[in-house]
Amino acid sequence: MKKTLFAWIGENDLRSAQADGVNGLGAICQTITDRQFDEIVLLSDYPDERAVGYMNWLEVRKVQNARFVKVDLGGNPTDYRAIYENAKLQVQGYLDTLSAKAQLSFQISSGTPAMQTIWIILANSHFNAKLLQSSLQKGVTDVDFPFEIAADYLPELLKKNEQKIYALFSDDSATPAGFKEIIHQSAAMKNLVQRARIIAPHSFPVLIQGESGTGKELLAKAIHTTSLRKGKFVAINCGAIPEELFESELFGHKKGSFTGATADKSGYIEEAAGGTLFLDEIGEMPLKIQVKLLRVLQEGTFVRVGDSFERKADIRVISATNRNLIDELAVGTFREDMFHRLAVAILSVPPLREREGDVGLLVNYLLDAANKKLSASSEYKIKSISASAQSLLMKHTWPGNIRELQNTLLRAAVWSQNDVIDKQAIEDAMLPTSRKAATSDGVLDIPLEGGFDLEEAMAKVARHYLERAMKESGGNKSKAAKMLNFKSYQRLDVWLQKYGI
Repeated sequence: MKKTLFAWIGENDLRSAQADGVNGLGAICQTITDRQFDEIVLLSDYPDERAVGYMNWLEVRKVQNARFVKVDLGGNPTDYRAIYENAKLQVQGYLDTLSAKAQLSFQISSGTPAMQTIWIILANSHFNAKLLQSSLQKGVTDVDFPFEIAADYLPELLKKNEQKIYALFSDDSATPAGFKEIIHQSAAMKNLVQRARIIAPHSFPVLIQGESGTGKELLAKAIHTTSLRKGKFVAINCGAIPEELFESELFGHKKGSFTGATADKSGYIEEAAGGTLFLDEIGEMPLKIQVKLLRVLQEGTFVRVGDSFERKADIRVISATNRNLIDELAVGTFREDMFHRLAVAILSVPPLREREGDVGLLVNYLLDAANKKLSASSEYKIKSISASAQSLLMKHTWPGNIRELQNTLLRAAVWSQNDVIDKQAIEDAMLPTSRKAATSDGVLDIPLEGGFDLEEAMAKVARHYLERAMKESGGNKSKAAKMLNFKSYQRLDVWLQKYGI
């Protein structure tokens, strides 16, 4: 296995060369002296004469296996995106030229802090690499930077300049095409879309959480469209694939590997090469498949069923779930190491009932879509909607979220005999459970016979709103108390204790 070191030439390295190591060798030369490497790739955005002078100094010190790569960062050695794209390009290009595996090491003590940070990101997302640091006191040491820390650290990095980034993204005219399909005006959705747009250009995995019907796949497509990846967006529903076929569908298979395998077949991973693999309902993925997919995320390689040839997996993984995966970890139905690999960035899509001001926009948008779909029939008349019907739609909580709203409007448009969809038509189009929820939320219609318990009914309401307040406040008791109009969080504590929350 070829041992290869990647590093950015830094100012301290250049000064050490000019002083001929009198005050120390600098991070790169110290690492080369302490460790053995088959090849050393040094990236530099300095003027050629400075970088070449440094390379000549290394040659004088008997370093024969180093090469210098000129990188153009546009004159800004702290530009995270430019550093990320160029460093990834150089490392991937190097790996593509090899016929065997390489053991990569990234030196994180040389270059600017932004360059050091990008090595940490690449080592914990796209490449399997060691991280090295050096100092005069301790010499060269391996950096123990577990993925769990990286997963916690990366969102903080992205938030570092988020106010400035948000200001740049506040102009709707600059909205990328993929995100224009996400109809919204609520603060909750604006915040979600802004974060998704920040994440989109980066290739690390994203986990999208949200109830069924909230538009998780639409968000995933928007992220893919806005990313730098040019391959296809390939979506699979993990709950719709039989367990015995899952491995073959995902990784592909070799001819004769099992009964019915009459020819070599590529899987979803190869179909998504250079693009994005969207794993919907990831919580439904069998444990044995999770183990095999973990290798793809860690090593960037996979093997078809019945084959021995290892293939590269150039994919970005976006997964989605309507489950609480933390609960799944506790009961052992989802692997913890898999969760941490998938959840580098987490986006939570709010349910429609929490998107204040969005239902009216969505009603107009979805009714237009229904009219276009149904107008293929010459017998269909374009429909509008009455104010009373729209008011009913806006008051409803929509447990099935956007999907339920869309289907309700489609049914109403089909069944309504008038040019204007009225309130009665909407009530007729609602699902039976939705009609009940639209007027009472269920709790007001509990029969008084058969052991009705008023205190339990009141407790049900209290638990519902207490849990919502704690969830929507992110566990902040002061915020939750204000949401519930409590004068202090101490009073909230009393209620939480009373109802066992």
